[in-house]
Amino acid sequence: MRDGGKIQAAIEVLRDVLERRTPVKEAVRDWGKKSRFAGARDRAWISGLVVDALRRKNSIEFAMEATGPRILALGALKHAWGWDVRKIEEALKDEHAPPPLQGKERENLLMAPNPVAPPHVQGDFPEWLTPHMLRAFGPDAVPEGMAMATRAPVDLRVNTLKSDPEKAGRALEGVKAKQMPELVNGYRIPAADSVERGESVEAIPAYSKGWVEVQDMGSQIAAAASCASPGEQVLDYCAGGGGKTIAMAAMMQNKGQIFSHDIDGRRLSALIPRIERAGIRNVQLRHPKENASLDDLDLKMDLVMIDAPCTGVGTWRRKPDAKWRVQPNALQKRIEDQAMILRMACNYVKPGGRLVYVTCSFLVEENEDQVASFLADRPDFIADDAAEAAIRSGQLTEAGAKLVRKCRRPDGSVRLTPRTAGTDGFYMAVMRRAG
Repeated sequence: MRDGGKIQAAIEVLRDVLERRTPVKEAVRDWGKKSRFAGARDRAWISGLVVDALRRKNSIEFAMEATGPRILALGALKHAWGWDVRKIEEALKDEHAPPPLQGKERENLLMAPNPVAPPHVQGDFPEWLTPHMLRAFGPDAVPEGMAMATRAPVDLRVNTLKSDPEKAGRALEGVKAKQMPELVNGYRIPAADSVERGESVEAIPAYSKGWVEVQDMGSQIAAAASCASPGEQVLDYCAGGGGKTIAMAAMMQNKGQIFSHDIDGRRLSALIPRIERAGIRNVQLRHPKENASLDDLDLKMDLVMIDAPCTGVGTWRRKPDAKWRVQPNALQKRIEDQAMILRMACNYVKPGGRLVYVTCSFLVEENEDQVASFLADRPDFIADDAAEAAIRSGQLTEAGAKLVRKCRRPDGSVRLTPRTAGTDGFYMAVMRRAG
């Protein structure tokens, strides 16, 4: 495909995403099914332009003084990809390209970005979130937002039940993965260029063998903060797809027991093949479809992990379309859910045991506020130092220890962001029940 046809395709995909609220991956896939002539490189190019346009939607529309799929695609070529107006005009001469630039479009593409644009424009986040961003980051709200509008790498965790960092590293050389300086068992595949197709991790033999798992560095640090140890009794209360379950099983060396629970039975069922591939033997699913009760676990768990449902604002680098779908009512619903989950899950922690609260959010309302409210209601729990807990786990290097100490909050919790840590947005707090 020529560039003009790919630009037109990106406009069509953006229309599907913005007007029909179709997730990006699904919209690109649907377009590909209707356009069999497009090759893998073409689809990667189109997808790259779409996601980069969505990452910078506010600043592009502000610069272009207009909205809509066409405006976003053309603006992304200039403001995200660095194309000059001549190159854009040349591409629009193609047979299957969109109509040529209009006068105002051309004029705005020639203009430099406005340095005094509102914070939500400069930082490319929803306007209604401005007070929440300012509360979380203060004067750093704009640069934090800008960092969340960048491309994300692919992070991998070496599964020590089947491999080791040196052995896995050799197997990952073909995908240009490098060991992360912060994690003992972490590798990173750099973010692909906008117009290139990223590496398919599932196609790597090391992945199919169970030697590595895909897991963002922030999520790996959150799992480390659990300090899960061999022989312990652990409840992963909101296990979801099981990333934390699998990481903790490796930390426990398959010794002890992990009970994985989630109200979404479909997500929990997806954990089964992951457990098998990873060679895990100490996980027991408590599946809602089997009416599996947790009553027998009351006051018996050394550790309860809560990977709480949240707005997911910390994942904006990977899911830029979700950035524009999150609404105030969704935040309020998540806050209510989190408070309820904390009240219920804490009852499984035995005296002297640990309660770990994790979100992929940077919002104070979903994080520090929840922990403070819980501790105020439950004097039998006290805050622990999440940074030191992660360090004690042995999963972090000296550089990783320095990082989590830098990101420690005044209450002892840890907040990681793309700007401060090079991770997705994550929050973790550790609480201990009085013995």
